[in-house]
Amino acid sequence: MTKPPEAVGFGLVAGVDEAGRGPLAGPVCAAAVILHPARLPDGLADSKRLTEAAREALEPKIQLSARAWAVAWASTAEIDRLNILQASLLAMRRAVRALHLTPTLALVDGNRCPTDLPCVARALVGGDGFEPSISAASILAKVARDREMCRLDVEYPQYGFARHKGYGTREHLAALGRHGPCAVHRRSFGPVRALLDPECGG
Repeated sequence: MTKPPEAVGFGLVAGVDEAGRGPLAGPVCAAAVILHPARLPDGLADSKRLTEAAREALEPKIQLSARAWAVAWASTAEIDRLNILQASLLAMRRAVRALHLTPTLALVDGNRCPTDLPCVARALVGGDGFEPSISAASILAKVARDREMCRLDVEYPQYGFARHKGYGTREHLAALGRHGPCAVHRRSFGPVRALLDPECGG
């Protein structure tokens, strides 16, 4: 594996990414992965460019071949209290700190890095598309969050979480209109807030 310029001179490099910033319901999930350079799983790519089956097939391969990996969360309540950006950064910080090996560098997808990490951090815009460790993190985060939304679908079957994973699809918005928000809906997000306070909807 050829290191990106940002990683040259560093030892253990962790890729960091999140899943679930856009949905109207559910937590945001982040993952951190330190890949083994001699054991890179085939097929790593931005999780959004992979099918659900491909992501699920890659998840155990990443977990078995990586030097270290961790998944962490920020809850719906934390999203509403902090805002989605800060909650995503919090989940990323938790993921890095949960690694059983301390990285010397964290490569973070996007243009913002979480603070208070145990290592240097660099932001890479679009990094999940070209940096393997970030691609691996994006896959773990996406699979974990989708699995959590399927679990929540059992608890709140009226919303169809297993199908749309909490995103604001036509089906989801219609269910919100019929049933109102549940405990895992993000009350700070416009479509949910408008139902709770019609004056906010314009």
